[in-house]
Amino acid sequence: MTFSISGYCKKTGMVGVAITSSSICVTSRCPWVRPGVGAAVTQNITDPSLGNLILNYLDEGLTSQEAIKKIIHDRDFIEYRQLAVIDTHGNSASYTGAKILGTNAVVKNNDCIAAGNLLKSNRTIEDMCKNFSSNPDLHLGERLLLALQAGLDAGGEEGSIHSAGLKVAFEHPWPLIDLRVDWTNDKPISQLMNLWKSYEPQMMDYNSRAVNPSEAPSYGVPGDE
Repeated sequence: MTFSISGYCKKTGMVGVAITSSSICVTSRCPWVRPGVGAAVTQNITDPSLGNLILNYLDEGLTSQEAIKKIIHDRDFIEYRQLAVIDTHGNSASYTGAKILGTNAVVKNNDCIAAGNLLKSNRTIEDMCKNFSSNPDLHLGERLLLALQAGLDAGGEEGSIHSAGLKVAFEHPWPLIDLRVDWTNDKPISQLMNLWKSYEPQMMDYNSRAVNPSEAPSYGVPGDE
């Protein structure tokens, strides 16, 4: 149904998630990011409230493992959920309930954690972490996307994927990157990578316009002089 990778960049402090699924609009409910706090994913039979709740717990000072344990203890139907979190120190934790669908796995590596369910094999998750760790000098967004593609190349899900997304938090309350392909029958990860290639050269310009429009580049639209 879904596989994802969450990562942390030591050089910039960025945190982010790349995710794909056979379900529609996966990015609208599964990945959550917060600058200076961490990145969380709630997937399988998804409860969208859990991602933000995990980040709230991190923000209150709980560790990644403590946040997951508190969710497990406090929430109903937790046996249906698959959760993963990474904080801004690179510490990660996860939970996979007893009623998770199909072949499922979670793998941790340096500054990343990957999770999936209804997989063709555990290689999907293993190869995502390996790929992420092999590209330390790339922008976090690109590292996550390449890792997601590596998971697909290693087998992906049992069925076809139809949606994909990328979220990265940096210095501000809004995501620095929030890109998604909500439904397609034609290679959502490839489409997402194309979106990234178009967005990346303009990314910091949009950031500058939010922080200080007087010093930002021109908008490049008709009528803008």
